[in-house]
Amino acid sequence: MRERQHVLCPQRLRRVPRQFSWIDQRLVRDGHIGRCGSEALALYLFLVTVADAEGLSYYSDATAGRLLGMDSATLCRARRELVQAGLIVYQSPLYQVLSLEEARNPAPVSARGSGEAVAIGEVLRRAMGGAA
Repeated sequence: MRERQHVLCPQRLRRVPRQFSWIDQRLVRDGHIGRCGSEALALYLFLVTVADAEGLSYYSDATAGRLLGMDSATLCRARRELVQAGLIVYQSPLYQVLSLEEARNPAPVSARGSGEAVAIGEVLRRAMGGAA
């Protein structure tokens, strides 16, 4: 039986903020975090922090890059990793942080801002090199 741990700093006990911004534990538990590099994870943390309750972020790439200390090419690579990992979708200028739950009936999502709607399963198949 595990011994109950005590809170180390009760004055700074975390509470769910009004503006909604907590990171889902499944990011680690289900292995999502291992599929991305540190720059992609920094972008994910930024997006989770600034996104609204529906996961939408309207921050421009220029602002996100400046705040994260990333040049345009690095930000683009980080975004591509998150899209390929199925953690976000992006259609310039809008980001959406996706639920970590598996979708039962995936709705069409935009394929990297191309304007062409495709099912999330197709996006993931493309990201994995066509493997089903």
